[in-house]
Order: sequence, then structure tokens, then C-alpha cells
Amino acid sequence: MFDLKLYLNDKRRMIDAALGRILAIAPHSRIVDAMRYSLMSGGKRLRPVLCLAACEAVGSEADQALPVAGALEMIHTYSLIHDDLPAMDDDCLRRGRPTCHIAFDEATAVLAGDALLTLAFETLSCRSMRHNVPAELWLDIIAVISTAAGYKGMVEGQMRDMLAEQQSEGLPLADLQALHLLKTGALIEASVCSGAMMGQGSLDQITSLKVYAKNIGLAFQVADDILNVEGDPVIMGKEIGTDRNRCKMTYPALLGIDQSKAVASRLVSEAVASLALFDHRAEPLRAIAEYVIRRNR
Repeated sequence: MFDLKLYLNDKRRMIDAALGRILAIAPHSRIVDAMRYSLMSGGKRLRPVLCLAACEAVGSEADQALPVAGALEMIHTYSLIHDDLPAMDDDCLRRGRPTCHIAFDEATAVLAGDALLTLAFETLSCRSMRHNVPAELWLDIIAVISTAAGYKGMVEGQMRDMLAEQQSEGLPLADLQALHLLKTGALIEASVCSGAMMGQGSLDQITSLKVYAKNIGLAFQVADDILNVEGDPVIMGKEIGTDRNRCKMTYPALLGIDQSKAVASRLVSEAVASLALFDHRAEPLRAIAEYVIRRNR
């Protein structure tokens, strides 16, 4: 029987070690301290784990995709630092610790986020990281990730999220789904697809994995919305009820808790079904899909 907990712990150790090696060569400075504070503060490491699991699902070793996985976590962490800022969500806790702008200061947090984003692409463009992947494919991977992280993906989703707070009438369900497919889903989809690309998966494999990633990306956000209502702040390492306090448009606000859970369950079922053409090597992806809505943080 597949042991997801063991798998996640193993992959997190790999990812943390890779991130530690990247930061180890950076000279000591206040900005590097702030980068390290946020990047090495734990967390689920879901996006890099998905990248490694997708690489394995198409038949390659996880090590092949490790540089990409590390870059994805840097991009994700930068987005969290900026999302926590007073100008955005104004959060004081992240992963059970003071947020970057509380631990340091607001300007340092802005720069730490900027530095992690640029370090991600420095890592992706480093010749020594390519692992014999053809240069043209490597450029395609960089294009997939940069598009997902930018104004066509995550950043646009964040913008829509903030604008939605100002709309007293709320959002239609289709608009809420589109928002979350950008804000959360775009980088998750890029994580899965880039891992499969690093493993040099076939077009059919990558097409199926896109369907998988789109479904779990949305399911992850629905689950996050639910946890913000009924999660345990001690386990989660951050406050709950903040979405309601900020008048954020969420699935529970629009559909209620029970229907939101049903939506998340349906999305996971569709994600697992999309992996039908894969063998046992995709078992981690199947298990992660279920974990996305069972998690408590």
C-alpha cells in the first residue's frame, strides 16, 4: 500500500536540501536573512512535490526535476510574502511564525519577495541545472512557469481577488472559479506540467496531467476556503476567519460549507480519473489529489 506521508516527507527533505544549497552560496546580508526566514520556514511544499511526482509519473527520476521544483517553491514563497503585506492581506502569521514584514520590516519583505522571484529564474537559467535536458525544452519550461507566475496567471488572480473584496454584490460562481484558477491553479498547473516536461513525457501524458492539475488546483483553493472557516489555527499556523473579516469572495461564502466540500470532492474525482493512462508510477499524484481535500493545514 502506498504511504503518502513517507513519500511527502522524503520529497520535502530533498527539496529543503536543494533550497539550502542554493541559499548557502549567497553572501550573508539582511536581505538573504529575510529570504531564508520565509523560504526555509517549513510548509507543505506542495508545488515542488507535484513537480517531482509528475516527473516520476512519466518515467523519469525525481532528481531530474529538482532544480525546477526549487524554483517553483521560491516563486510560491515570494507570492506569500507579498500576499501577507499590509497593502494586500495584512497577515501577521505564516506557517506558525510572524510574517516576513513583521519579523523584519515592510520594505525588507518587499525586497525579499522580489529577490526570491528573481533567484528562481536565475536558478532556472543556470546551465549547470539542465541535467542534459535539451535547451529548447528548457526554454519551454521557463516559459510555462513565467506565464503562470505573471500577469496572465497568479498575479492576475491576486488582482482579481483584491478587486472582488470591493464588490458588495459578490461574484458569480464562474468568475470565482476563473479567479482561483489563476491565483492558485496557474502555478500548480505549471508545477505539474514542468515536472512532466523535465521528465520528457509524451504529449498525451502532459495533456492528461494538465487536466489533473487544473482540477486539483481548484480543489486546493476550495479546501483552503473551507479551512479558513473551520480549520484549527494552531495546526494551520495562521489565523482563521480572515476571509469573512475581509469580505473575500470564497466558495463557502457563495455555496456554503457542505456544497463547497461536495465541489472539492468532485474535482478530486475528476483529477484522479484523468490519470487513467498512467501506471503505478502516478500513485503519488493520485494520493496527493485525495490529500488536497483531507489536509488540516
